[in-house]
Amino acid sequence: MTRCLVWLAIILLPVVILGGMWVARRDPTKPNWALPTQMATSPAYKAQSSNPVFVNQATMQTPVEGTLPRGAHAFHYAQTDADRKQAGKELANPFQPTPETLQRGQRVFQTFCLVCHGESGRGDGPIIPKFPNPPNFLSAQSRQLSDGEMFHTITLGRKKMASYAAQVPWDDRWRVILYIRSLQNQKGKP
Repeated sequence: MTRCLVWLAIILLPVVILGGMWVARRDPTKPNWALPTQMATSPAYKAQSSNPVFVNQATMQTPVEGTLPRGAHAFHYAQTDADRKQAGKELANPFQPTPETLQRGQRVFQTFCLVCHGESGRGDGPIIPKFPNPPNFLSAQSRQLSDGEMFHTITLGRKKMASYAAQVPWDDRWRVILYIRSLQNQKGKP
């Protein structure tokens, strides 16, 4: 008798489980059941709204002092000639002039620099009739600039040139400098 009950349980248990699964099946086009929904339905605050969760009641919190966002680079130079010279001494281009980096540098140059500096880098871009000429990259003065000085200028701007830090990512600024150096090497002296 006991042996018969064991076999009956072995046979009926999978039938009951499969039957329960069949009854509980859901339409695959509908989302699954969500039991703990606290994380899925948390209140979304607008960036400028007040937020009772924080002591200062502000939704947008300032970063902790002395920290940088992941992937960011520290740039501790001011927009002065002294700091530009210092950046020229301390900063070095982390990239080598490979075909890939030069191609990317050319693409960024054509997007952001060509309008003022011109296709060849001579400072004769299409916007020039309306503004004073920017520096000619092929001049002796531009050739003497270190990569760090050029990086400083792209990052913070200089004279009439605005900062391009928001438009051109950190790595692309170095690639543009490599492309400018390749223009200088191709064109020879002006």
